[in-house]
Amino acid sequence: MKLIFLGPPGAGKGTLAAKAAEILSVPHISTGDIFRSAIADQTPLGIKVKAIIDAGKLVDDATTVEMVKERLSRSDTQNGYILDGFPRTILQAEMLDTFSAVDNVINLIITDLAIVKRLQARQVCSDCGATYNLVSHPPKVEGVCDICSGKIGTRNDDRPEAVQQRLEV
Repeated sequence: MKLIFLGPPGAGKGTLAAKAAEILSVPHISTGDIFRSAIADQTPLGIKVKAIIDAGKLVDDATTVEMVKERLSRSDTQNGYILDGFPRTILQAEMLDTFSAVDNVINLIITDLAIVKRLQARQVCSDCGATYNLVSHPPKVEGVCDICSGKIGTRNDDRPEAVQQRLEV
């Protein structure tokens, strides 16, 4: 099954996509996770997109689509996949149609106020990427990941000014 999970930042796409991917035994493919990994590894792509993401802007369509196309060419996607937050633009959707057919799209709807509240409470482990919510799912020890004992904190793109920019975009 080939699915797309859409919605604004903080709507729960990643959380729900990860659970669905586990149930369906298909990979959960998040462009945000791919970008963050490239940034952490300091690849040329990572260096290029770091400033864009930190400013709360979207990476250009051509770069994003090429990255997704490469990812979908891997063998683990033969039985399907879940795309998390891609495509974000009409052009990306049109380009996706040229190399992959999608079975269904799930669009999550949430108010801007709820998004801001959720993202202000979101914390992420800098080592393993585990996600916490300080209100509904806090770590057992403040600032420490339950899974790997890494440091958890707020993503740069979850800062209030970046969230507002992302919502406007």
